[in-house]
Amino acid sequence: MHKHSSRQVFKTHPLVLAMAVLLPSFAYAESSTESTAQLPTIKIQAEAADLAITEGSQSYTSKSSNTATKLNLSLRETPQAVKVYTRDYLDDRNIDSFQDLMSNVTGVTVSRTDERQSYFARGFQLDYHLIDGMPSTSSLAEGDLDLGIYDRIEVVKGANGLNSGAGNPSMGLNLVRKRANAKEFTGNVNASGGSWNSYSSSADLSNSLNADGSLRGRIYVKHSDEDSFMDFYSRERNIVYGAIDYDVSDRTNLSFAATYQQLNRDGIRWGGLPAFYNDGTRTNFNRSLTVSSDWTYWNVDTKAVFANLKQNLFKDIDLNVAYSFQRNDKETALLYVAGKVDKVTNKSLGAVSVYSSDARTEENNIDMFISAPFTIANRKQEIILGGSWNKSELVSSRYGTIQGRDKGTNDLDIDDWSALNFSDINTNLLTPITNPNKLPGNMTTQMGYYVAGKFQVFDPLKIVAGARLSNWEYESEDKNGNRDFNDQFTPYFGVVYDFAQDHSFYASYTDIFKPQNRREQNGNYLDPIIGRNYETGIKSEWFDGQLNSALSIFRIEQTNFAEAIDGVFVKNAQGVDTSEQAYRGVDGVVSKGVELEVDGEINNNWAINFGIANFEAKDAKDKKVATNSARTTSNLFIKYKEDQWNAGLGVNYRGKTYTGTGANLIEQNEIFLLSAMLGYKVDQNISVQLNLDNLLDKKYYDGIGANSMNYGAPRNATLTLRYQF
Repeated sequence: MHKHSSRQVFKTHPLVLAMAVLLPSFAYAESSTESTAQLPTIKIQAEAADLAITEGSQSYTSKSSNTATKLNLSLRETPQAVKVYTRDYLDDRNIDSFQDLMSNVTGVTVSRTDERQSYFARGFQLDYHLIDGMPSTSSLAEGDLDLGIYDRIEVVKGANGLNSGAGNPSMGLNLVRKRANAKEFTGNVNASGGSWNSYSSSADLSNSLNADGSLRGRIYVKHSDEDSFMDFYSRERNIVYGAIDYDVSDRTNLSFAATYQQLNRDGIRWGGLPAFYNDGTRTNFNRSLTVSSDWTYWNVDTKAVFANLKQNLFKDIDLNVAYSFQRNDKETALLYVAGKVDKVTNKSLGAVSVYSSDARTEENNIDMFISAPFTIANRKQEIILGGSWNKSELVSSRYGTIQGRDKGTNDLDIDDWSALNFSDINTNLLTPITNPNKLPGNMTTQMGYYVAGKFQVFDPLKIVAGARLSNWEYESEDKNGNRDFNDQFTPYFGVVYDFAQDHSFYASYTDIFKPQNRREQNGNYLDPIIGRNYETGIKSEWFDGQLNSALSIFRIEQTNFAEAIDGVFVKNAQGVDTSEQAYRGVDGVVSKGVELEVDGEINNNWAINFGIANFEAKDAKDKKVATNSARTTSNLFIKYKEDQWNAGLGVNYRGKTYTGTGANLIEQNEIFLLSAMLGYKVDQNISVQLNLDNLLDKKYYDGIGANSMNYGAPRNATLTLRYQF
């Protein structure tokens, strides 16, 4: 067992981009006249693509998004609830990690278990995200990606099966990387300090690598180190990101990038504080208390590479090819104490568990599509035709228990550990895994073919339609659970009607499939759960398109949800009952609700990011589900700038949540969290910004559970100095 301590000196992990590119000759020739005629078209395409870039836009909204369909549609043209978290918004709020972001996404409830977080939207758990439009499940809960390398975060609520394939109908969340766009030397250097000895420094530099600017490069590096309001806990991050973009010709663009992120966390939680005393009353501890010790850790190293080709084939027809690879290496040493607490002695009455693990996962993605714009009756149309392949693999995984030895006697001293009275355990005297167990490797493979189109039927009427055909397969080394589901059909249909110059009505239907591992009595696996997403609403643009608003009403229905059949078990090949429970497919959860989003600029002085969402989710027996998801959530941040000053005020609201029943019921009432920002621009290059979070020092839980009560952060401050050139 190897431990990465966050107190070790950071050793640089070099990223070497050694790229030898052989471009095949295209089997067509053109006259110089034809090439000249097409140059304006290529220029227009580049400008259209730039509309989505938010870096440097000084805006809280974006002109377009392609996460729903791969079509570059404006937010108003997209017939689903869509929101873009821009680079300016993330910087103003000092949101620098995936977990921080999810606490500020409207309609999302974050439930923390320990270092892991679960995310729920519209009553369903988020079980995937996308990077540059390609699906990923790696380190979603525990990896906590740093957001410094991303230009924006695009969010599509509800089912997103056309783009992602398998998953829950919660939402599609797409992290879009920064590219090497600058033809002149530009960049920024940041340094910050904050509460609990939190320090961070970063540099983001871009420049042309040749005389005409056709070859451009970018490098981003960051180091951060911080303690916490919690006992023992500390965290260190190291990030390196490099990108190269190359306009090989007027028709061909190549892009390559690689990133490495080291995330080390010491003194971590595994589970959380107990919820009850032994007399059944609720506990209420100091926020600094954790069920942990200084030798625990939970580290994740992430390496990823990206490659893109955009090739103009003929007139406006483009070929787009993308590849990504991601590897995650995880190591843990954990301590867990279960059970209630003696109210008199304030000591744990539960059993102590110690655990260590190491694992490696890998993901490969390939996505290829052709976009073909055309006109009919002087109206612009577009069709996209493509295919994708994704493989997610557990390459290796070991786990087992470890032993701690008393600092003075070296005798085993596990019995003395308790949730509230820890022994002084010497890190150097921890033993390796004493009973290593190996989990069987497994892989999940998806392959899909898709088509999507935007059709301007009449001047005020657009139709956005598409479909995906997917094959999904799971294979394990021990053959346990091997299954595949082929020809999963995912439709997409939406209409957008402009009933006024800046206002549109929309309606849409799409769905998504979720494979399951439950079996029928005859031994066959149940078909995937289908999440059907119905949605309608009104979208508007205000102040010459600088402000976007959307009012959405939705209904999501699950079909073929696995229900246990009482007293019935799966039969083996000989027709004899096994001990495995048998299931049947029934109607599942129905979720319905309403959401309102308003984002962008009112004028040169005022900007707003606002959202409010309400839903209700019940199963087929009319019983509420996902009760640890707040039925109503809202996020508001208003920014005002005048001359050299800018200031912001925010409030996050989360409604009541609960888990358990009867004597084990745990409730948390509604929460209001205030935040503030004050910035001053010293000159055209230097600026200073102060962020304050949980301004009123509200005591609340990020997650609730019998042995997983996790406090949210108290009031804290961060001061950032930026130099931009």
